[in-house]
Amino acid sequence: MGKSIKGSQTEKNLLAAFAKIAGDEGFPEVARSFDQVANVEKIHESRYRKLIRNITNGEVFKKKTPVKWHCINCGYVLEGTGAPKDCPACKHPQSYYEMPAENF
Repeated sequence: MGKSIKGSQTEKNLLAAFAKIAGDEGFPEVARSFDQVANVEKIHESRYRKLIRNITNGEVFKKKTPVKWHCINCGYVLEGTGAPKDCPACKHPQSYYEMPAENF
């Protein structure tokens, strides 16, 4: 994960340099595109840092308040402060659980 953060930082810096060159050479739209992709890399870095924090604190599959947990293998859903060690429906391991995004 540390390598992913380092990679995002490197890409962000390269893209910022490319944006400056494109702007200096009279290509403002290209410069804007490079800047926008550099902003995406900032978001990636932030997500990687949050994941590292969750792993370090043992909070990937355990939360302080109840949340919905969704098995990505069979679709089983339950609510609780932690994902089960194994899915009660399909027996897949805890690593198959995620908190479902309900942003549709």
